[in-house]
Amino acid sequence: MRSIGLLFLLLSQLTINASSIDSAKTIELTGYMEVYYSYDFGQPDNQLRPSFFYSYNVHDALNLNIGYVKASLNKTQFRSNLAFMGGTYSTYNLAHEKGFLKNILEANIGFKISKKQKLWLDAGVLPSHIGFESAIGKDCWNLTRSILADNSPYFESGLKLGYTSKNDSFNFNLLVLNGWQKIGFNNSVPSFALGTQINYKKNNRTTLNWSTFLGHTGTDSLKRLRCFNNFYTQYQLNKKLGFIFGLDYGIQQKKDNLNNMNGIKVWYAPIVIAQLRLHEKIKVATRFEYYADKQQVIILTPNNMAFQTYGTSLNFDFQISQSTSWRLEARTLYSQEALFLNHLKPTNTNYFITSSLSVAF
Repeated sequence: MRSIGLLFLLLSQLTINASSIDSAKTIELTGYMEVYYSYDFGQPDNQLRPSFFYSYNVHDALNLNIGYVKASLNKTQFRSNLAFMGGTYSTYNLAHEKGFLKNILEANIGFKISKKQKLWLDAGVLPSHIGFESAIGKDCWNLTRSILADNSPYFESGLKLGYTSKNDSFNFNLLVLNGWQKIGFNNSVPSFALGTQINYKKNNRTTLNWSTFLGHTGTDSLKRLRCFNNFYTQYQLNKKLGFIFGLDYGIQQKKDNLNNMNGIKVWYAPIVIAQLRLHEKIKVATRFEYYADKQQVIILTPNNMAFQTYGTSLNFDFQISQSTSWRLEARTLYSQEALFLNHLKPTNTNYFITSSLSVAF
């Protein structure tokens, strides 16, 4: 994984070779673009919303959240994906990556290693195995991402061994990763991690998922072991009404001023989402969330205040056409501490509205 250029070279060569065997139609080109406007009633002076948001986080300006072009090749024994992106999501969520790595959405190849079973080995930059929300707005029930989603991996790099049952009801993934949401190495010593995912679809109405991450985070001198769990259940009551129940729970080693191990830090985040289809082109969804990170493992706060924040949102979605949709969302955050700013004055509440227009092709 250190030489990401070699991965792209291999990916492009394999894609060219495979397409020369079959017709050009085996390569599928897709794309997506989502433009948004977000207004924060706290009037941030730097036009950036609170720092724990990495999507739709620019205030009072028309922006591109994410736009990408993707080439995919799917054969019986081989598959590959290469996607490049731009927008405020890549600017802020991949700020720690160097150069063109900020613009990589996907870059992976996969081989089917069993003729009789759905057993695949994939390598490269992959969508995260954690959570029910992705960076792609059209795939999420709410317009903006939850605090839970914005502060856990949207992507990962490494190796994934995946098994899917013949009836597609059960899926298991075992991963060896290059750390917590990283593509390139930022340390002199690589920080490998392990990940697992168990996904079970009981029927067309119920999905159960448990994902884990176990590995070190931080720099060479400040490495800490992190153990993270993500649970969620998606339940479709009927054709119109559905629910998502989720929970993140993480534990991380704590070090004192002498850099010695001294106990653990814990954070957790429960969430409930409900979506109602009012018409074949109209949906509404509401979200109730809570994020507790009292010891600032994930979210840093001014003056070392404990991060304990509740959130609610309500969004309206209109499907203009099969490929185009317009969305509007109102969202409120309430913290036990004065973590937010209202006209540069500390406050414990934050109100904002967001609207987006997306096109998929």
